[in-house]
Amino acid sequence: MKKNSFLQKNTTKISFKYTVFILIFIFLQQSCGIRYAEKKFALAQTKKPYDAIIVPGYPFEGNHWNDVMKIRVLWSVYLYKQGFTKKIIFSGAAVYTPYTESEIMKMYAEKLGIPDSCILVESKAEHSVENLYFSNILARNSGFKKIAMASDPFQSKMIKGFRRRYKLDVDFIPANFNTLDTMMGNTDPTIDFQKAFVPNFIPITERHSKWQRFRGTLGHNLKKFKN
Repeated sequence: MKKNSFLQKNTTKISFKYTVFILIFIFLQQSCGIRYAEKKFALAQTKKPYDAIIVPGYPFEGNHWNDVMKIRVLWSVYLYKQGFTKKIIFSGAAVYTPYTESEIMKMYAEKLGIPDSCILVESKAEHSVENLYFSNILARNSGFKKIAMASDPFQSKMIKGFRRRYKLDVDFIPANFNTLDTMMGNTDPTIDFQKAFVPNFIPITERHSKWQRFRGTLGHNLKKFKN
């Protein structure tokens, strides 16, 4: 009962955030986002293969994935199958819902044909900058040298300033929507999402104030991890 009551309590608020995000996302797709993605994709073609790509998480409400997570996972699957990368790092903790985002994405990717041996999971990150920061550490500790972040154009452009500030040697390969259009369709594999359920979960909205969450979005939580 606790699982269902939590989702019923939080679904409306989370769904509204998804809707706002997707509207911004579509706007960027139709404008500078497309040009930015095409430019970065062309550059990645000259530099492939990468040792690993980092894929940031997105909240999972239960039952099925939303379009944002679907885009990110499908894009990572495409890049792997087209020889752009040897490994995929899915990143994300249980942040807004009681499901570890990286584990959920890993399950979907495996259903879409990515071998378990080619997937790594980073499960501490609660913000986009943390996705990049912690995954970069995981990648370097795993011996990977050529690394890229594969996400939607909106998130990629938002986080590039953080990459410069922390001097991270990571490329960006934003999703190419012309390619994704042929993949989206009715792709909706079934996963055992309860395996990613976190008992005694407390959402970030109850653990941190709006100001603390804003500072986390800017990367201030990472100061304690930085040498």
